[in-house]
Amino acid sequence: MSTLVKNMLRFILLILVQFFVLDRVHLNYIITPYIYILFIFWMPFKFSRTLQMILAFLLGFTLDSFRHNPGFHAAACVLIAYVRPFLINILIPHEGAETNYEEPSLKSMGGFGPYMVYAGLLTLLHNSWLFLLEAFQFGNFWEFILKTLFSTLISLALIIIAELLFSRKQKFRTNTV
Repeated sequence: MSTLVKNMLRFILLILVQFFVLDRVHLNYIITPYIYILFIFWMPFKFSRTLQMILAFLLGFTLDSFRHNPGFHAAACVLIAYVRPFLINILIPHEGAETNYEEPSLKSMGGFGPYMVYAGLLTLLHNSWLFLLEAFQFGNFWEFILKTLFSTLISLALIIIAELLFSRKQKFRTNTV
């Protein structure tokens, strides 16, 4: 399957799952799981930062359009798309999984630990920025902290489940023909 078709299907599927299933889950209005950000996590290494940010904006804007929000998800998605290449450069050895694999995964990032750091930091950044924009105040600081931490933990659990269930078959590419 081509990269374009695969990413279009991911985009649509993740938005639909987020809107029709996960947005209905609010545990005490503290925990809201977000799995749609997997689209950003799984973007191919070869995408330029500009393309990543445009696609992230479209992802967030699409979800905001369904939820009638004024751009909160779009802002959070663009932020993690901007930070993602920096994080990948730090976490992946310089001999480069990005030259040997198509996209980030447990296998391409060298195991569970580096992938969890990658997914955990981006999820925490997404949720903290999103909830900060939604609250737009520090009135109830502890509620903000609890909501961010619990939503991040639940989102990470769903991301790991998705990563294990939908293992992406990535071939190790070499320079030989």
